[in-house]
Amino acid sequence: MFATPLIRNYYRYVMKPVFFTQDPERVHDRTVRMGSVLGSNAITRKLTKVFLSYEDPILKQNIFGIEFNNPLGLSAGYDYDGHVSKVMKEVGFGFNTVGTVSYHSYEGNTPPRLGRLPNSKSLFVNKGFKSDGAEVIAKRMDSKGLNDNIVGVSVGSSNICDVDTIEKAIADYISTLNIFKDRDYVKYFEINISCPNTAMTESFVDRKNFSSLLSRIKDLDVRQPFFIKMPNEVSVEKAWEIVQTAIEHSINGFIFSNLVKDRNNPVFDQKEIEKFKGLKGNFSGKPTFENSNRLIRHTRQKYGKDVVIVGAGGIFNAEDAYTKIRAGANIIQMITGLIFGGPQVVGEINKGLAVLLHRDGFGSISEAVGTGA
Repeated sequence: MFATPLIRNYYRYVMKPVFFTQDPERVHDRTVRMGSVLGSNAITRKLTKVFLSYEDPILKQNIFGIEFNNPLGLSAGYDYDGHVSKVMKEVGFGFNTVGTVSYHSYEGNTPPRLGRLPNSKSLFVNKGFKSDGAEVIAKRMDSKGLNDNIVGVSVGSSNICDVDTIEKAIADYISTLNIFKDRDYVKYFEINISCPNTAMTESFVDRKNFSSLLSRIKDLDVRQPFFIKMPNEVSVEKAWEIVQTAIEHSINGFIFSNLVKDRNNPVFDQKEIEKFKGLKGNFSGKPTFENSNRLIRHTRQKYGKDVVIVGAGGIFNAEDAYTKIRAGANIIQMITGLIFGGPQVVGEINKGLAVLLHRDGFGSISEAVGTGA
């Protein structure tokens, strides 16, 4: 984490003001290209690590047989076409998820697909599983030498007109899993059943449909562990129904949670949210935080150590991350905090977590999981 204050101030006072006057999707595409360049050779990766990454043994843990150097991962939704996985470890992430990947390519929902709500600490999202398609993404990732990285793939059904029934959507999930399941660099899968910006995905919140999907997945005999990407705006009882159904199919990893739809969420600055009136799309960041924490806490209380929980939504600093971990998250994910805070925020969060763990007398991060549930 060499010169972190310099990077923080440069991003805050120079880069961010420029970025935030430009189209969000174009800025995203440029930063992805930059990340791809940084990951393309050993020298730039080494320099990235020197400037950004933070390590402390207290942050390490083993989950599902995977050794995580730290608990902070990059959520699905940033590197949705598999361009930047090679450099995410050097940025400081303990793991990163590519996707959401669908079997068929899809150019994305009608623009605008991204927007910013700075006062609300939120992003407007309407990509709708924009994707190059599973075959193209897999071949791209094959070329990057990812075996030493902790990389997962988020899988969803193709958001195209031809995939218009539950059976077709299930077949789409299965086709993508078949492409990735024998690739050694894929350490885990996420099954996205809760994206509110696609035609079919939320259909799998229904117990019968979800069970049918999981039965087909189980037949594949996939070696990697699975995490279910959970909806945000559901009752605790509905969340438990989804969790229980997954457990019955030998899946016990869960990500809490996805985007929010409710534009009356009290976290929103109403002047900001008004700018998105009439636009299809949903929201990330701080508006997801409390619901995510509530679902994490209640699920940890009910299921104890029988489940592995990934806390996602509204993490901007070490205190936010620690709140999710003490609520019951084993590991955590972020995107919005990275965009608002800059690349050095990853190392800052990990360093801050280590400080908080030492302060509270924990010998490892795993000891802190659920202590505030």
